[in-house]
Amino acid sequence: MHANTLLAGGAALAGLTAAGSAVLSQPLALTVGAGLCAALLSGALALRGGKASPAKDKGLGTDDGSSPLWLIFENAPLAVAFADHSGRVLEANPLFQELTGLQRDGHMPIALAELILPEDRPALAECLARASSGTLQEGAVELRMAQNAERVGALLASRLDGLALNPEAGHSAEMPALMLYLLDVTQRKKLEAQFVQSQKMQAVGQLAGGVAHDFNNLLTAMIGFCDLLLLRHRAGDQSFADIMQIKQNANRAANLVRQLLAFSRQQTLRPRVLDTSEVLAELSHLLRRVMGENIQLRMRYGRNLNLIKVDQGQLEQVILNLAVNARDAMPDGGALTICTENMSPDGALRYGEEEVPAGDYVRIEVQDTGTGIEDAILPRIFEPFFTTKAVGSGTGLGLSTVYGIVKQTGGYIQVESGPFAGDEEAAEAGRGRGTRFSILLPVHDGDIEARTDAGEEAEGKGRDLTGAGTIMLVEDEDAVRLFSARALRNKGYRVIEARSGEAALEILTADESEPIDLLITDVVMPGIDGPTLIRTVRERRPDIKVICISGYSEDALREKIAADSDISFLSKPFSLKQLAGRVKEVLNA
Repeated sequence: MHANTLLAGGAALAGLTAAGSAVLSQPLALTVGAGLCAALLSGALALRGGKASPAKDKGLGTDDGSSPLWLIFENAPLAVAFADHSGRVLEANPLFQELTGLQRDGHMPIALAELILPEDRPALAECLARASSGTLQEGAVELRMAQNAERVGALLASRLDGLALNPEAGHSAEMPALMLYLLDVTQRKKLEAQFVQSQKMQAVGQLAGGVAHDFNNLLTAMIGFCDLLLLRHRAGDQSFADIMQIKQNANRAANLVRQLLAFSRQQTLRPRVLDTSEVLAELSHLLRRVMGENIQLRMRYGRNLNLIKVDQGQLEQVILNLAVNARDAMPDGGALTICTENMSPDGALRYGEEEVPAGDYVRIEVQDTGTGIEDAILPRIFEPFFTTKAVGSGTGLGLSTVYGIVKQTGGYIQVESGPFAGDEEAAEAGRGRGTRFSILLPVHDGDIEARTDAGEEAEGKGRDLTGAGTIMLVEDEDAVRLFSARALRNKGYRVIEARSGEAALEILTADESEPIDLLITDVVMPGIDGPTLIRTVRERRPDIKVICISGYSEDALREKIAADSDISFLSKPFSLKQLAGRVKEVLNA
């Protein structure tokens, strides 16, 4: 019931009580069932009318509790209570007792303030004072229960004018003076907290994506110029080892950037149709080395497992991150169990806080026998940079990376902290509660195909990466543009450089006859961005071939450009061989 509705109902009933009339002057619109209306109305009449026998002088029915009025009060679908002028609860229905933690056979009257947290008592006192004075309550007061701080009730109080008697005039101090309505808003508060959390995660994701994009530009230049230096310094050269060290550290930094992009769901995925069991079987050798000798690795593969279409490297990253977390949770040893199975829920399925639609999925479970995760920490484990490990022992990106990869792949993930059924061995060994991550990935129902990245093909030894033709290179980051232009010129191409989309259009407009075989453009640029530039150029030269380079994901590009556009994509950071290989592949297509 809305707060204003409750106030209106309470005010109307209070007026009816004072007047001693059973007739309302006009219809009262209440968004609750008729049972509640009857309960409140009958309760008011019982209090006002002198014919009913009040139970214990409270005007709520007979002593044995068999009165129909009392039964209505007891079964009202709203937490309702009667209180005296000081806020002591005289009688409360079962819903009120359940919400506040008040025992049915407990001592009453009891001050409502004792049933809530001390921090909320000033707000309660103010609410009761306003109700006692007859002031209309503007909104509900949210109170957290002392017995369980997660339970939250929204309190509305109204004065029973006909019974708000003055104890000093000889009337009983335990006569009802206030009627209390308590709405259980616990679930609503949880949803509000989840919404705020999702907004925070989205904001951090956008920040991470922006930082990763800028950092990818720097890494592209670092890796690229290292490649140019390596063309002049061979393995026997004194500088070769130093250059390789720089390049290796740049690649390590690129992996960290990919983790940021994975959290923000903006990393570039290269999906392939895979058998999950085969991927895990290949990964098991590495997992055994990672886990150590005191942790037993159990692999249980489902029979006739369906195929999925995912980025194999990202899937392996998910399993490795979960395995490393499991290892850290079992310092004294234990067991890590990885299971796969087909799953086809008939209807919608709750998976953590999300709803999984009906369909065919492959489930991957990663379960350990470690110390488990505290309930208070469980909702925060996927937050970036949140970690319970000691300073210097982790980046706090492991589980947030897992979450980002699973969600971008179209899957779902939930986490539970045990103990779990069937873990008698772990329980006997005293290994703790354990943690289980369950991942659902949608089944691939299309053609069985494999997609190989051209940059990976370009890494093949002995491949000729030279070519001929005119390339327009549009990149606002000077270092990336300089490296890319030099690399392509070294491979035999003629390169026209432009530092913005506007500059590129000026060059094309100045000489319409200028032959350009390939346009390479960054996606995110100030002014005219990559997608806008591509559309404009193709209006004039519909047959021109295009390669987009970006630190963001290919999915973000496809959202801005029509799906039927024949555009190739190369993610940053890229090496000299990857750039030259992609250019040759596109020009020869």
